[in-house]
Amino acid sequence: MLLHKLRFTQLIKYSAATLCSLALVAPLAQAKTIQYTNANGYTLNAKGELTRFTHFVVQDDLIQSVDADVSSSIETVNLEGQTVLPGLIDAHGHILGLGSNLLEVDLRGSTSEKEAANRVITYIAQAASSEEESDWIIGRGWNQVLWPSKEFPSKETLDALIKDRPIYLSRVDGHAAWLNSKALALAGIDRNTISPAGGEIVKDANGEPTGVLIDNAELLLQDVLPKPSKKQFKRALEAAQAHLLSLGITSAHDAGISKQVRDFYIQEAESNALKFRIYAMLAATDPQLLSMLKSGHYLDDDALLSIRSVKVYGDGALGSRGAALLKPYSDDPSNSGLLVTSPETLPMLFNNIIGANFQLNIHAIGDRANRLALQQFAKTFAIFPENSERHRVEHAQVIAVEDIPLFKEYGVIPSMQPTHATSDMNMAEDRLGKARLKGAYAWQTFLQQGSRIAFGSDFPVELANAFHGLHAAVTRQNAFEEPAQGWIKSESVSRIQALKGFTIDAAYSAFQEDLLGSIEAGKKADFIVVDKDYFEVDNAEIRNIKVLQTFVNGEQVYQQP
Repeated sequence: MLLHKLRFTQLIKYSAATLCSLALVAPLAQAKTIQYTNANGYTLNAKGELTRFTHFVVQDDLIQSVDADVSSSIETVNLEGQTVLPGLIDAHGHILGLGSNLLEVDLRGSTSEKEAANRVITYIAQAASSEEESDWIIGRGWNQVLWPSKEFPSKETLDALIKDRPIYLSRVDGHAAWLNSKALALAGIDRNTISPAGGEIVKDANGEPTGVLIDNAELLLQDVLPKPSKKQFKRALEAAQAHLLSLGITSAHDAGISKQVRDFYIQEAESNALKFRIYAMLAATDPQLLSMLKSGHYLDDDALLSIRSVKVYGDGALGSRGAALLKPYSDDPSNSGLLVTSPETLPMLFNNIIGANFQLNIHAIGDRANRLALQQFAKTFAIFPENSERHRVEHAQVIAVEDIPLFKEYGVIPSMQPTHATSDMNMAEDRLGKARLKGAYAWQTFLQQGSRIAFGSDFPVELANAFHGLHAAVTRQNAFEEPAQGWIKSESVSRIQALKGFTIDAAYSAFQEDLLGSIEAGKKADFIVVDKDYFEVDNAEIRNIKVLQTFVNGEQVYQQP
């Protein structure tokens, strides 16, 4: 917003005569108008009602009309009955993390510690000729819950393969890391190193580090890990952008960016390099947070980049037993999880962010972290009542049943990821016990009380495909249609509710519902053409829907090969 004020101030310095002469020299370009006909179109209106359409007109970057009279005098594209949906919005992801993941060691789906380690060797061989090769070997995606042992991996497995280069492998959820001895030595981590607040250096029975760091313990590496260059940011953004557009995702909410990434995104927006929309959340952990808040909101002319929110980090993740719980883990009675931001610092953090007129989106997975977040929202709203709407809890995964109504009471949006439920169902009851599952992944409970859910994937923690999320939301099943009746089926949602979470309600959670989230006159022309009818295919087929074309601002930015 500050940038727009500056531009406006500069503009009014011109005299009327100067502006007239500029208009004579450079007349306005004629609007580009395209009419799309014979569509099998679906969209949701502002009330969340499903509407259907067969034709629509796009003028430049906007939807001009829907199901108005067909004209024979303008350019026409016959969609031949193909299904058209609004561009999908992923309300929680990590864009450069996804791009980097596509370019680094991919450990997703590894079935054992040994297989994961062998993938590192394969990557090294393939990357030997790369110009981007560095001393560090970095990857992501391992998940010990999927391995026969279900135990954290060890440095010895990596040491047996390579000793002279440091290895840093992030867990699939980003809340733990697996290192070899070389990386531990470079970070100065040994048996005498004390675990930092909000983190854990996992040690064996002899007190030696095993090679696994959890949550804030990963910060011990920040001074030795290679700093990403602008060129690496560019490569990661291009890779992520192409991948997301191929999946029909026209807008993504980037959950936690540094000052360096903020400046990079602004530069990309102002050089017209962005092909999809980014709603970026500043990282509350960045040392320059206060100066970024002072700079105010940012929105570029094409509404491709919006920066008006901050990501606060509450606790860890359930899989690594870092989610902060009110009572100990059922499968680890001496552990209640971790708070990566201490409760004592929350009041000042909330007051600084909300007081600066920014949206505050706090990562909270465990029931203790969610309760602390809700309590602090209530206290800060009393101080800043003018900015008490549309703040968010990212994940809102495990919540004490009695706390769920507070989301509606305080106007806090649960930002949730359907595929987290189907990924976690193989260990959630082990971690929590049956009783606590009553407030876990409780989508339908939230909707029934009138909360609006913003759905996302948390890519690259989960795959970025929103149709996987739509399938999980509707069926509560994984890719193999398991379990047969759906996991805690009572919390599943309808197809309309699921699409709403990935379109108009995701837009609402970013203050963008007047621009995005539906195919209606006056809104941005973001839409997709898909190969199957989302509302007619069998449940199992939802996740297999493929995107044929993706449009952002009226421009085709993806075409299926």
